[in-house]
Amino acid sequence: MLKKPVYLDYNATTPCDPDVVDAMIPYFSEHFGNTASRDHSYGWEAGEAVELARRKIARLIGAPSSGMVFTSGATEALNFALKGISETGKPHKNHIITSRTEHEAVLDTCRYLEKKGCTITYLGVDTFGNIDLQELEREIRPETVAIVLMYANNETGLVHPVRQIGKITRKYRVLFVCDATQAVGKIPVNILENNIDLLAFSSHKMYGPKGVGALYMGEEARKRISPLLHGGKHEKGFRSGSLNVPGIVGFGKAAEICYARMDTESRRLERLRNMMENILLTADRLAVNGDTGNRLSHVTNISVDGIEGETFILSLAMDIAVSCGSACSGNVHTPSHVLRAMGMSAEQAGNSLRLSLGRFTTEEEARFAAETIVRAIKERRKRRLITTNG
Repeated sequence: MLKKPVYLDYNATTPCDPDVVDAMIPYFSEHFGNTASRDHSYGWEAGEAVELARRKIARLIGAPSSGMVFTSGATEALNFALKGISETGKPHKNHIITSRTEHEAVLDTCRYLEKKGCTITYLGVDTFGNIDLQELEREIRPETVAIVLMYANNETGLVHPVRQIGKITRKYRVLFVCDATQAVGKIPVNILENNIDLLAFSSHKMYGPKGVGALYMGEEARKRISPLLHGGKHEKGFRSGSLNVPGIVGFGKAAEICYARMDTESRRLERLRNMMENILLTADRLAVNGDTGNRLSHVTNISVDGIEGETFILSLAMDIAVSCGSACSGNVHTPSHVLRAMGMSAEQAGNSLRLSLGRFTTEEEARFAAETIVRAIKERRKRRLITTNG
């Protein structure tokens, strides 16, 4: 029997995989030691579990485990990266380049840094969400300390040309900071091949627990970054605070599962996503937003003329859980800054829905969701027509 509401908001968060939960449980009450307790077996056990998880996560992103620093999530990791390199770069290296379609964790931090004297360049994008690599290169100055661009967009699923960006950053010897929150565990990510200096990501986007994430820092980045938190010199002095051992163990298990299943799962979700889009496009005046040839396999973002997105989504809430866009923009509903940057009007952006599938989405659920949305669109338009012709 179909369980409702069908969850199609996996870009906001994912449920913990049952195997992840099983891996975590002993570390709450049985192996509960503090990794900083160096004088007895409880601390040693906790430390060994954390290092095993660190290696599993590092393998998922093609990086040495020595560069991995655990955080409370991607937002903290991005704050750590941007504030840390800004602090050490002052006063001569105080320019950062980013884009208008970044996550608020980057944009809000950049606005904060502007108040502290940094100069920020916000690159525009085309109607598909792509940046212009020639413009990126032109904006680099002698005082540029970093280029901050995401791996994959959380609203449209667009995958940026990370390898080309990495070549540009190496050419000009500026740091490449990458928010890979939506990419890690979904598509192959390799830090060394792509010349990424700092990479932020989060456990709860890949079927691990909330409250734990990581910042990978390459060797050069480690020389040019200041800690965000002080008080205990944990994580080699880069991030003080007792480690969330159960969360990190769960993060490691989630990384292990993603590493083993990524290719098969990506193909399965692409098939379901394409099936959904084919059904959705039977509704008139509906368009898929973004670059459909270069995106994550589990995401679709659609705009539907005349539906008033927020109220439309709420009307579906008993049957389907979908969103207007990012889940990290607080409780205030405003038209997506990503879609607005892509040239859409406030009305078009406000009439858009993001559907993101995941590991536990079935074909029955995907079909039910698409057919329910199409039916709801037609009913709403019919009611509007009757009211208009009144």
